[in-house]
Amino acid sequence: QVQLVESGGGLVQAGGSLRLSCAASGRTVRYYTMGWFRQAPGKEREFVSAIIWSGGITHYADSVKGRFTISRDNAKNTVYLQMNSLKPEDTAVYTCAADSDTGILRTTQSGYDYWGQGTQVTVSS
Repeated sequence: QVQLVESGGGLVQAGGSLRLSCAASGRTVRYYTMGWFRQAPGKEREFVSAIIWSGGITHYADSVKGRFTISRDNAKNTVYLQMNSLKPEDTAVYTCAADSDTGILRTTQSGYDYWGQGTQVTVSS
């Protein structure tokens, strides 16, 4: 089993930055694809970004491309999401997820095996 715990959320003004962390425990996620999803109030959960095990391939939703950067530190079993130029529409609960299929980068929720509890990000205008 893999446990995922997110941190780093909070309240920030538009244009500001936050860095989310997702720490994995229970087993190494070194060879897992890691993803970030978000769910705004009244909306479906949506894909934000993902990174394969080596960090060599990343993918972003169009809505965050150029503003968010995903990275990982396999030695620390941790994935990060650096969020810059935040907008009020980025307000959501951000959740990280782990996909045990090595080398596969999915943007759909169904492919991910483990999920964290989420961290709230609120961007004020």
